[in-house]
Amino acid sequence: MNVCFITSECVPYAKTGGLADVSGALPKALAELGCAVKVFMPLYDSIDTRLHNLVFSEDLYEIPVQIGNRSVVFNTWFGNLGDSGVKVHFIDCPLYYHRSSIYTSDGDENERYILLQHAAFKIMQRYNWSPDVLHCNDWQSGLVPAMAKNIYHWDELFRESVSVLTVHNIAYQGAFDPQDIYKTGLPSSMVAKGGPLEHNGAMSFMKGGIVYADAVTSVSPTYAKEIQQPQYGAGLDAILRTYHHKLTGILNGIDTDVWSPGQDTYIKPRYTVKTLNKKQRVKANLLKKFGLEYDEERPLFGIISRLTPQKGFELLQPILSHLLQTSNMQLVVLGSGEESSEQFFQLAKDLYPEQVAVFVGYNNELAHWIEAGADFFIMPSRFEPCGLNQMYSLAYGTLPIVRKTGGLADTVIDVYSDPENGNGLVFEDFTSYALLTTIQRALEIYSDSDALETIRLRGMNADFSWTRSAEKYVALYNRLKYA
Repeated sequence: MNVCFITSECVPYAKTGGLADVSGALPKALAELGCAVKVFMPLYDSIDTRLHNLVFSEDLYEIPVQIGNRSVVFNTWFGNLGDSGVKVHFIDCPLYYHRSSIYTSDGDENERYILLQHAAFKIMQRYNWSPDVLHCNDWQSGLVPAMAKNIYHWDELFRESVSVLTVHNIAYQGAFDPQDIYKTGLPSSMVAKGGPLEHNGAMSFMKGGIVYADAVTSVSPTYAKEIQQPQYGAGLDAILRTYHHKLTGILNGIDTDVWSPGQDTYIKPRYTVKTLNKKQRVKANLLKKFGLEYDEERPLFGIISRLTPQKGFELLQPILSHLLQTSNMQLVVLGSGEESSEQFFQLAKDLYPEQVAVFVGYNNELAHWIEAGADFFIMPSRFEPCGLNQMYSLAYGTLPIVRKTGGLADTVIDVYSDPENGNGLVFEDFTSYALLTTIQRALEIYSDSDALETIRLRGMNADFSWTRSAEKYVALYNRLKYA
């Protein structure tokens, strides 16, 4: 099965969030199941072609694409996703992709991703490569299903192709001036009121994908249900309810070659379920990195996150001082985002320097250390389409503390509600009190070493690999293709 996988970001080349992790792992897992996968993404100026051993494609040179009244040309580079055999085709157009960040608020943001989508079709045509599946991700490739059926339908290469749109975060919809429809090459009638691309007076790439794709997936079963509700649907809930028959949730996996305490290239020492006692040495080394003293009796809580309203850390602000004053807990934080949130954690560090350490920004090595060395991991999200860190935590024997939403609800089982199967701690109400009582329950668990080890081993023995998720995608592809 030939799979064209179009994405705006992909590990290890470019990343702002979980989409990059999915794009770097799912194609490899699909390839292991026998799919021939080609990945298409922009060549941002932040991508070092030499560092990643990318090769300039001399037979895909200065390919023209008409974007409205502008004739744009692009070149192509290609690389590989590890040793998986998956080729990544990079769309090289400095006009659009040499910016200060991956995503922008520039006036031509829509053109940047219109080019990506047309370029994927152009490259497949040059290679005479017929995709069985066009797999699109979020709004940046949301017009691909409409393009396949309205622009490239004349080409036999795409006549039998089916399309899948994966919604990673419904809040980002690619809403633009409807007059820019002419830039896409699609009929202007599509943005007429009530049209397939019109939403609240704007041209919506995401809505277009939902309407035209043969199947729509979200990144967890619970999120697929949530986004059909006004509270979580970001205005597209009615559209999703209309097309609920083609909407399904497939839980993301994690890359167990990268996120595994037994193989982790960053932490020392490595450990497995059979050598779980070594986790304490990792904890000691982590605390040393952050300048905190190690004490086996003190539980360590970790946070790795973008500090945005979605992540729910406003719940921690009224209760953190109380927790630090009434317990011997320690906290290490890795993240950046809203200034108020950064200042809150910095203030906590200043007030409680023996208990709190903060690194503002992102550091991949530190992320591995925190997942491995912490005893508990805090994720009080307002909403969470899937979440990966709670699965990383489980793999490392670090108990996640999560709010029951999205993928968090699909992966973390509250140990108090289900003592036989619980692998973490879960609360439902989006309140500081609910988070406070859940953290207090975590402190109780830490005082019982036997119970703590039992819960840790449950998480470490669970299967969150991409193989399981990829099998569900292949089954979906087959249903669409051969039903």
